[in-house]
Amino acid sequence: MPADIPGIHHVTAIGSDPRRNLEFYTETLGLRLVKRSVNQDDISVYHLFYGDHSGSPGTSMTFFPYTDARPGQVGTGQASAVAFLIPDESVEFWTDRLADAGVDADVSDRFDDTVISFEDPDGLPLELVARSDAPAGDPPEGPVPDEHAIRGFFGVTLSLATADPTAGVLKTMGYSETDADGSRQRYESDGDLGYVVDICEEPQAPRGQPGAGTVHHVAFRTTAEDQSEWRDVLQGQGLRPTEIIDRKWFESVYVREHGGVLFEFATKEPGYTVDEDLESLGERLVLPEWLEDRRDEIEDGLPDLGLED
Repeated sequence: MPADIPGIHHVTAIGSDPRRNLEFYTETLGLRLVKRSVNQDDISVYHLFYGDHSGSPGTSMTFFPYTDARPGQVGTGQASAVAFLIPDESVEFWTDRLADAGVDADVSDRFDDTVISFEDPDGLPLELVARSDAPAGDPPEGPVPDEHAIRGFFGVTLSLATADPTAGVLKTMGYSETDADGSRQRYESDGDLGYVVDICEEPQAPRGQPGAGTVHHVAFRTTAEDQSEWRDVLQGQGLRPTEIIDRKWFESVYVREHGGVLFEFATKEPGYTVDEDLESLGERLVLPEWLEDRRDEIEDGLPDLGLED
């Protein structure tokens, strides 16, 4: 068996207005734009990557912002919420900050944690989970003080019509069930970021529909040495993983698990600094070398982000 999965590598969602998306995630949430590229499967659309100072695996929230995207519907077969980790003393800071930004937020308790729930401008459900064991991390320079900065992912919630088949895949990945409350089951890995996957079994809920405000896929951290073995394991689970795909900043295997959620198994290396210096991450449009000969065409087709190149 390959090594257990320690947690989430990144989460990719669908947005609409790219400038509004950029403003919300960098100015309101205080994340750093660590990579500005394009969707390699649709070069007419940006791929924007946000994260900590270096875009470390476990911190990177990414978006395909389609300017003409219709609103999606969050429902079964999707990751229905993305949760970020904050220090436990930062709850008041974040409730005040979101209120000042005109963002409606609710505060609740879940499994003894304080959870701030809100939505991004496209309606994507987000959460800030306050924990005393939040790591110090590598906060980006920006509008949020280091002591209150988002540390990375806490985890995701999966909405599923039936929980057991997906739970079986998570257990194979090294996750263990640690708690349950009604329809919500919690699974945890041994990592320090993105280590939680909650399953909400909701057989009466509508099927999720892709569009702005929905998660496209959830990527989990693995190594290049284990990636081929993970393909074999997934096939043994009755799934149909892709071949290993070079995404320039990591290599990826994709698979749609039994409940319909698209999972990715992504490597840590080579990382976002393979084609940009750490201090200049996100400052220009970067393309994998196999798209460089189309740069002029690509740049002409992309909307203006209001950033200086």
